[in-house]
Amino acid sequence: MRQSTYLAPTMRDVPADADAISHKLMLRAGMMRQIASGVYAYLPLAKRSMAKIETIIREELDAIGAQELTLPALHPAELWQQSGRWEAMGDELVRLKDRHNRDFALGPTHEEVITSLIKDGIASYKKLPLNVYQIQTKFRDERRPRFGLLRGREFIMKDAYSFHDTEESLNETYWAMHKAYSRIFTRVGLTFRPVIADSGAMGGKDTHEFMALASVGEDTVAYSDQSDYAANLEMASSARPTPPASQTHGQLEKQATPDAKTVNDAAEQLGLEADDILKALVVVIAEEVNLLLLRGNDELNEVKALHELGATSLRMATEEEVLQAFGATPGSIGPVGVSDIPIYADYRIQAMDKIACGANETGVHYVHVGPGRDYQVTAYKDLRTVQAGDPSPDGQGTLQFAEGIEIGQVFKLGTRYSESLDAKFLDANGKAQPFLMGCYGIGVSRTIAAVIEQHHDENGIVWPNEVAPFHVHLLALNVKNDEQKALSEKLYELIRSKGMDVLYDDRPERAGVKFKDSDLIGLPVRIAVGKRAAEEIVEVKVRKTGEQLELTVPELASWLSEFFTK
Repeated sequence: MRQSTYLAPTMRDVPADADAISHKLMLRAGMMRQIASGVYAYLPLAKRSMAKIETIIREELDAIGAQELTLPALHPAELWQQSGRWEAMGDELVRLKDRHNRDFALGPTHEEVITSLIKDGIASYKKLPLNVYQIQTKFRDERRPRFGLLRGREFIMKDAYSFHDTEESLNETYWAMHKAYSRIFTRVGLTFRPVIADSGAMGGKDTHEFMALASVGEDTVAYSDQSDYAANLEMASSARPTPPASQTHGQLEKQATPDAKTVNDAAEQLGLEADDILKALVVVIAEEVNLLLLRGNDELNEVKALHELGATSLRMATEEEVLQAFGATPGSIGPVGVSDIPIYADYRIQAMDKIACGANETGVHYVHVGPGRDYQVTAYKDLRTVQAGDPSPDGQGTLQFAEGIEIGQVFKLGTRYSESLDAKFLDANGKAQPFLMGCYGIGVSRTIAAVIEQHHDENGIVWPNEVAPFHVHLLALNVKNDEQKALSEKLYELIRSKGMDVLYDDRPERAGVKFKDSDLIGLPVRIAVGKRAAEEIVEVKVRKTGEQLELTVPELASWLSEFFTK
């Protein structure tokens, strides 16, 4: 492709609101332009890179038997109303009406549409399992679009859906997709981790996110430094402590703690450490008051609490509700003497030697509290947010934190959508059963941004070979020089004949401009045709390492073949 007529308008300066490295470099390298907040046009360089990512996705999914189709982007409201997500998606759902005043939405995802399609297309277990996918633009009205392609209102996504008659079949496809995703992200050149995650509004129970590690990431990954364990911070666990063989807590007694509204206040007044205090949180679940107990330095993880308690929503009780239930203000609440309210305690409490807690009298705490003796726990649960340095739950190493960009996710949906949309098949006994479903997404446009976040330097992008828009950047340093022009044209045809993609900078620009643009665009190999053109000798630079060498034309052809087949 000749750069003189190629739509890749490079920039020296970028808008002030471009914070992420990938956003800045994609604008500067002429890969995209903003049309509206969170809405971008993908220019040819971006489209070429995206096409290569899509090819990798297709190769890996086709290899495990997935079938590609295309579903409509315009969805009738009735399907979303049936699933319950018309309201649940809230303002993120882009809604519109047609000329007949019928409600529609632009698809942010396609569970409802594909379930409706399969409901009418498959009647028997004999046609299962089925795994279908598409690559398509999606729409979400983000409240605060930012970071370029990392959080936009319009984006390109690969979404896949599988249908099954048994849990075993669903599990098999789930892990086949999990492995395919690992191969895909390895091939595109990403450093990533599959992590245990929360299914959120998607429904279902089992899910993994694929996180590309990057400082701009909006998610925190907790991972073991000695094993493969990794989880989103919302779902991460640590090893459960071993309770002491024997515990002597002493005689229960009250101590005044005036004006102690926090754990640290109480600890200071009692002469204890914060971790010796029970942090008592009064929460309301399904209109019922519950008491949650954590060690003083721990923080409640609401996502895990919802999973552990089998709840769909949870809120902190108001001060009035606390007073009514416990007869004291927050800060003086505890489990002693509580018998008519469910009490759930975090596992870490089982290892406490010293225990103090609110006495359910404002400004008073108990010390020498004995669990089992002075209070009874309904159940021990995993309720806390893990901390760096915690022991890994698999017993191998300790937890460390890293920031990550979510580039893909796999879900076991179960019957969440098939039941709500009444999608059934006939099993081997002729009985109607709801389909078991899985769904699997990859952010294609987000993957490009993640690649750039991990592969760049102070001069620009440094593309991995497999997803670079072009393999080679050929620079004619002086197009007015006949020898340089002739050799550049010869090399352009030679490189193309070898099956390599080449961007040929034939612009009438200064050499310095061409070198800067070449580093900015970041193709794997740069070939500069300059003053030694008469000798048919060119300068070659490897973008990733900075290695430079001079080669003759015959040497160049074999060097390129070897470089791109390593």
